[in-house]
Amino acid sequence: MVGLGLLWKKITEDDQSTEAIIRNCGSHAPQRYKFSDVRNITKSFSEKLGQGGYGNVYKGKLPNGRLVAVKILKKSKGNGEEFINEMASMSRTSHVNIVSLLGFCFERNKRALIYEFMCNGSLDKFLYDGESSTTNCNLEWKTLYEIAIGIARGLEYLHRGCNIRIVHFDIKPYNILLNGDFCPKFSDFGLAKQSNQKNSIMSMLNTRGTVGYIAPKMFTRTFGGVSYKSDVYSYGMMILEIVGARKNIGVRISQTSEIYFPDSIYNLLELGNDFGLPGVVTEEEKQTAKKMILVSLWCIQTNPSDRPSMTKVVEMLEGRPENLQIPPKPCWSSPPRSPKLSLLASSSTQLASECE
Repeated sequence: MVGLGLLWKKITEDDQSTEAIIRNCGSHAPQRYKFSDVRNITKSFSEKLGQGGYGNVYKGKLPNGRLVAVKILKKSKGNGEEFINEMASMSRTSHVNIVSLLGFCFERNKRALIYEFMCNGSLDKFLYDGESSTTNCNLEWKTLYEIAIGIARGLEYLHRGCNIRIVHFDIKPYNILLNGDFCPKFSDFGLAKQSNQKNSIMSMLNTRGTVGYIAPKMFTRTFGGVSYKSDVYSYGMMILEIVGARKNIGVRISQTSEIYFPDSIYNLLELGNDFGLPGVVTEEEKQTAKKMILVSLWCIQTNPSDRPSMTKVVEMLEGRPENLQIPPKPCWSSPPRSPKLSLLASSSTQLASECE
C-alpha cells in the first residue's frame, strides 16, 4: 500500500506541475480540448499520418473546418516531460518556420497535442527513395535551397528571436514539416530545453537527439554541459542529407572503412570535384550545392566554438558562394560503436569523437 501511495503522490505532483505550466502560458496557451473532442476531431483516429517514439499522429478537422495533425502521446515513461516540453516551448513561439500549436488535451493519462496540418508531410520522404539508400532528389535545387534557408531562419529564431533561448536537440528531416508551398517548419519539441541566458551552457544528464545528427560532445564521458551549438551541428548534418552528400558520397565508402564521411567530402573539395550529386545540371545548381555543403562543413566543426551561429549561417547561405572559404579540416575519428548504436546509425555514417 505504501508503494501505491507513493505512486499516486508522484502522479498527482506531475499533474500539478503540468497544470502550472499550462497556467503560466496565460493568454498564449492554445485551446484546451476534452479527449472526447479529440476523438471527434480525428473521427475516432481513422486516418494515421505517422508515428514516432512518443506517440502516433492522426489527421483531424476542427469544428471550424481547419485541418489539423493530432499527436496522441503513448502511455509510457517520459511522456510527462515530453508533453511539458512541447507546451512550454511552443507556447512561446510564433514564427513562419515553426509549426503552430493550436490545441491540447490533458486528462490525466490521456494527452494530445493539436498542430496545424502540413499537407506535404515531413522532409524525409522527399530525400530518400524507399528502394535504395541514395537521395531521391525529386525537388528542384532552388526549392531545396529555400528549405535550407527556412530551417536556418527558424533555428535562428529559437536561439535568438524568442524571449527565451530554446535548443531543439532533435533536428532531423523527420521533424521538419512542409506546407503546400514547401515552406519548412520545425516540429516535435519533446526533447527541447530552455535557457533564460542567451550564452549559457545547459546542464544535461542524458544524451538527447538521434544518432547520426548528435554533436560529438554529446558522446564524451565528461558529458555535463552543452550549448545551442549542438543544434548547429545537427543542422549541418541535416543539410548534408538534403543536398545528398551524406548518402551519395557515403555509399562510395566501404562499409568496413573507418573514414568519417565528411573526410571524403573534403577530399572531393580539394580536387575541385562537383560531388556528382543527382539532379545537379546547371552551373547555378552546382554553385548552390557547393555553398550548402561548405556551410554544412562549418556547422559540423568538432570544436563547438568553431561552429557559426545560426545568424551567421543565414548570412552565409544568402551570400555569394565565392565569398565562402573551405573550413579547416577538424580532427575527426570514429569511436568504438556499441551494437545498439550500430543498429541505429547509418552504415555510411561514423560518429565523430570530441577532439577539444
